[in-house]
Amino acid sequence: MDYQELKQLEDDLWEAADQLRANSKLTASEYSMPVLGLIFLRHAATRYNALLPEIEKNVLPRLTGQLREDRIKLGFQGKAAIYLPEIARYDHLAALPADSNIGEALRAAMIAIEDSVTDQKGQRLLEGALPKDYLGLEQDLLAELIKIFNRPALQTATGDVFGRIYEYFLNQFAQSGAQEGGEFFTPPSLVRMIVNVIEPDHGTVLDPACGSAGMFVQTGHFIEEVHHKSTNEVDITFFGQEKAELNSKLARMNLAVHGLEGNIRIGNTFYEDHHQLVGACDFVMANPPFNVDGVQVTKIKHQVGENQSGRLPFGLPGIAGKSKGNANGVGGTSGSTETISNANSLWVQYFYSYLNDTGRAGFVMASSASDAGNKDKDIRQKLVETGHVDVMMSIGPKFFYTRSLPCTLWFFDKGKPEDLLDTVLMIDARNVYTVMSARSHVFTDEQLVNLTAV
Repeated sequence: MDYQELKQLEDDLWEAADQLRANSKLTASEYSMPVLGLIFLRHAATRYNALLPEIEKNVLPRLTGQLREDRIKLGFQGKAAIYLPEIARYDHLAALPADSNIGEALRAAMIAIEDSVTDQKGQRLLEGALPKDYLGLEQDLLAELIKIFNRPALQTATGDVFGRIYEYFLNQFAQSGAQEGGEFFTPPSLVRMIVNVIEPDHGTVLDPACGSAGMFVQTGHFIEEVHHKSTNEVDITFFGQEKAELNSKLARMNLAVHGLEGNIRIGNTFYEDHHQLVGACDFVMANPPFNVDGVQVTKIKHQVGENQSGRLPFGLPGIAGKSKGNANGVGGTSGSTETISNANSLWVQYFYSYLNDTGRAGFVMASSASDAGNKDKDIRQKLVETGHVDVMMSIGPKFFYTRSLPCTLWFFDKGKPEDLLDTVLMIDARNVYTVMSARSHVFTDEQLVNLTAV
């Protein structure tokens, strides 16, 4: 499916789904998670159906009934998909009689998946993550939604199609007031570029602004394509932190549907460090929110230092002055307090501090963070003097789905050879892109290969 076909599909899906909502009694916020849950079910069914023939080859033909299902479920362990109980398969839901209680059927499907998807210790990986608020929705609306997401183009969709559809619907819901705005999906071109440079294939991988977990999913693809193994066959552990509860649920759903396991926690990374991984990560990957202001100085100044708990080894960036109340939704107590003028330098230091002695980091950052003055400049100088800045890559505009600003990819490597400590590879890739539309640029596979070769 090329870009134009995908864009048309997204528009058609949204128009159809939103028309249904407009004719119902639902608000956008009541409607959003049930719809995203259906997209999850469709995606899970597509991956399940793609792997099922391979798994059935290893099941004896004479086995029938529950014994056969148990063997099929066992076959899905360690695969890049999740086992779907019969009541949770999209074909089953789409074939329900018109007089069925579809809301109850969808709720039962979500509960069955949460009960079915477990790790090797038997812990339920999706507990509480899937939407179940289907009982109060009109039956006709649910039936039509199931049809909308059962179109032939979606039954055979592969690759990043569902990631894009997730992103598209989340953005549409945000614009309609259903959810807070913000970045939750990093363009696959940029994620693949980051993965190609830092090559995350083992150990502890952290994304402290994980959104819907696209970095982890692409890491799984990298391990499959380069090492011809699944993530279950290598020693790798994913840790994510995300401020928005909705995004954290989407991250868990996204990991599960790709057959990945990860520890996703809800928390504001400026003030909370749930995983306590300073100095412990083999890889750090992230696309943090750019140019955040309003971060309260009193809540982060204890992070300064190069000790085990210090996430700001190079000091605080500039202070904007006093701010009243809960600035920009970050943190929060009422009253007047000093705030950081721009949090970009906080993120840069967090990513550096989480690395172990040989760790590598790759992340997206606002272009302005590369030449900001005053204390931000001092922080960058200290960073460069460590010798661990590895690559800086300038990216042109229009790579993000909903914003046109250029950005920069930063890469750290604490295990750089001695003879490279005083060098930084600077790549100007602003003129490397492929136009997909007037508002969207991407890297082709060939362009990614060429940039990686550099």
